[in-house]
Amino acid sequence: MVVVLQSFVAVVVAVMLVYGIRHWAFTFSRMMTRQRPFFQDLFESDLPGITVVVPMHNEGAVASGVLDALIDSDYPHDRLEIFPIDDQSRDDTSTIILGYSQRYPFIKPVYRLEGERGKPSALNLAMHLATKDVVMVFDADYTPSRGLLRELAMAFVDPEVGAVMGRVVPRNTSTNLLTRLLSLERSGGYQVDQQARFNLDLLPQYGGTVGGFRRSVVERLGGFDPEMLAEDTDLTLRLFIAGWTVAYANRAECYEEVPDTWEARYHQLRRWSRGHTRALLVNLLPLLRSPHLKAIQKLDGALLLGVYAVAPLLLLAFAANVSLFLMGALPIWSTLILTFFVVMYNSFGNFAPVYEIGAAEVLDGSNERIYLLPYLFYLFIFNTVAVTAGLMDTIGDVLKRRSPVWKKTRRSADQGA
Repeated sequence: MVVVLQSFVAVVVAVMLVYGIRHWAFTFSRMMTRQRPFFQDLFESDLPGITVVVPMHNEGAVASGVLDALIDSDYPHDRLEIFPIDDQSRDDTSTIILGYSQRYPFIKPVYRLEGERGKPSALNLAMHLATKDVVMVFDADYTPSRGLLRELAMAFVDPEVGAVMGRVVPRNTSTNLLTRLLSLERSGGYQVDQQARFNLDLLPQYGGTVGGFRRSVVERLGGFDPEMLAEDTDLTLRLFIAGWTVAYANRAECYEEVPDTWEARYHQLRRWSRGHTRALLVNLLPLLRSPHLKAIQKLDGALLLGVYAVAPLLLLAFAANVSLFLMGALPIWSTLILTFFVVMYNSFGNFAPVYEIGAAEVLDGSNERIYLLPYLFYLFIFNTVAVTAGLMDTIGDVLKRRSPVWKKTRRSADQGA
């Protein structure tokens, strides 16, 4: 038993060391090397027609905000169609989007009155109705900047790009300590982690809240799995496995409302962990077998898929250390190294360890926010509980052959409504 426990701890230390090297490389790339340029020189005459999809379920409090922002975008309206999808709402969402469609002919509301509710099902319906090949997706509580559609559309001038992702920036940062800490996470996850993966030709992630994809490609890949809670992670891996790439546009900003209560954040992170772990089970072997990816890309993809296993691994490793201590066989080296990784990984909600977050704040010119970094340790403890619960949910899904149910993140706007 001692040998088994010591071997397990050694494996966890090795895995964490690989993650540590990966993130140090990301930080070095973002801070010290030449940055990979995005597509900035596309003329208006070359802009593709795009379909914008906004899945909505009881979004009466925020529906007008996202639609107003899309209407105000600088994208030519004659090359634009917007599908707000009312997914079985019970509030005034349907009335709001109907009113917009009567004033703007390029807004075409879709009403889902039955069937399995959830974002993947809404996206599959939108692809069936869309007349454009480039599809942009926004959550209803997101506010795209005026030039965002143009910035994202530029990516598809590259025929190898299957999807594109912009940067998410919280707009309610000043609400409380939680929103400030989540803003740090977002900054590290996008400003450093995503941009570095794009720089290094690894696997930047498509996000289903502010991104776009080629409809024809996704249809050939079989569309979206209605039971996949992390449909964006799943699509990212399927695109790379099939030989496509994902572009990241760091300056294409979209503004979101992050959870401002610990309960809402817990349920959001638990859902992310549950969906991400399912994506791991579905995509890991196809990723490793893909003939289109280099070995370093496969490693990065595997680490991306396994990021939500970091917290449970650390918990199990510490439990193993406690057992070894009680047996009188605790190696000092493993305790010290595991403690180091806890400090280093005291935030991973957006795959960004603490030093990546610090680098991101320097790049953003928000030096004073670095004083909040020590508080991320408490967020780490909270994240660990939520992520581990999501992992257990996935295990239950597999063992019981049950379908996960999509649960919307509660926002302050919902409470006001």
